[in-house]
Amino acid sequence: MKRIVLFASGSGSNVENIVHYFKDRKDVEVVAVYCNNSKAFVLERCKKLGITSRLFGRKEFVEDTVVVNELLHQKIDLVVLAGFLWLIPESLVKAFPNRIINIHPALLPKYGGKGMYGHFVHEAVVANKEIESGITIHYVNEHYDEGKVIFQGKCSLEPSDSAETVAQKIQRLEAEHFPRVVDEVLASI
Repeated sequence: MKRIVLFASGSGSNVENIVHYFKDRKDVEVVAVYCNNSKAFVLERCKKLGITSRLFGRKEFVEDTVVVNELLHQKIDLVVLAGFLWLIPESLVKAFPNRIINIHPALLPKYGGKGMYGHFVHEAVVANKEIESGITIHYVNEHYDEGKVIFQGKCSLEPSDSAETVAQKIQRLEAEHFPRVVDEVLASI
């Protein structure tokens, strides 16, 4: 059985989509959701979904190897960042080489890097009058949004689109593609 853990910092819509996608599978287990934000709605989603959640702080994630050691002890096959906003420390990247993936709400390399997440990305896309946007699912390295691209999904934008309508288009792409790509990456491990 393949074992995955999800990391999230916010509402957890991608977490919920992934949990639902794998819920009846005998070959994949979503072991837990790790969260760095005590106010994140993903923690409520975890309760409703019956998924274990683990709240952690910066020290045990970055300075210590507490989180890394827990994941190794749990024999995790894949770490999935589903709306997680902290930079992944080198210790975690080295412990799980090519086994950490992230979803970004833009077509990287555009609109990536520190501080480019959620509405900040969508506002920049609209401000620059882009004609398309999309999602990028990529492997994670020690830098924000610079890992090897696994998949990109695109959507057309209209001049009348606001950051909110762009966000809705991106959320549809995430729901359609992210769980499937996680499944494909798992199959290759």
